[in-house]
Amino acid sequence: MKIDPIHQFNIEPLFTIGHIGNHTIAFTNSSLYMLVAVAIISLLMLASGSQLIPGRLQSVAEISYEFVASTIRSTAGAEGMKFFPLIFSLFMFICVSNLVGIIPYTFTVSSHLIVTVGLALLVFFTVLIYGVAKNGLKFFSIFVPHGVPGYILPLVMFIEILSFFLRPVSHSIRLFANMLAGHIALKVFAGFVAMLGFSLGAIGWVGGVLPLALTVALYALEILVAFLQAYVFAILTCIYLNDAIHPGH
Repeated sequence: MKIDPIHQFNIEPLFTIGHIGNHTIAFTNSSLYMLVAVAIISLLMLASGSQLIPGRLQSVAEISYEFVASTIRSTAGAEGMKFFPLIFSLFMFICVSNLVGIIPYTFTVSSHLIVTVGLALLVFFTVLIYGVAKNGLKFFSIFVPHGVPGYILPLVMFIEILSFFLRPVSHSIRLFANMLAGHIALKVFAGFVAMLGFSLGAIGWVGGVLPLALTVALYALEILVAFLQAYVFAILTCIYLNDAIHPGH
């Protein structure tokens, strides 16, 4: 029995939309699960209602709203609330798509670098464009930390500029790598349990108890990681936006 932990990340075309030159434009399983995540979020928000005593859906919606709002206020201040729709959308999309991807035989959108890079670049250009539009040249004071001696200022400025332009790299790879590694580990341990059972029979199933326990523990950890990675992506977005709102602080 062969264990193939990479197969779960394959992008498969479901149907063809059209062609541009020699390139086929197709609706893929990745596109499908993006729509599934958006549909779940939309249903949660629309079906939650506005009752004085909230039900389960309304409680989840209100907790999600307040969680993101408090995160923004604590990192970017009250002025950062103007970016609430963006940050809330990013948090919910990543969180829901991560949780959906944990279900067996589904697809994890955030396990593909092209998706996480797209989200990270959206944040990067939002910060850059808003920072320059709001503050003008003062925005670039984020590259000149206060109190740095003049003789090392050029080196510090180089490091600050380099780190600024590397933000999309770290922002995207952190999410992609965590989801990819976690799913590979789950697949390997789960496949190992099945391999022991099929190859060694009853003895293999008994010997597979420990790998099975580790698989269950990894599954629980992946649920936690799915939420944590959405939170980390959102809070880093808030921190980066704070630079655009309050440059030099």
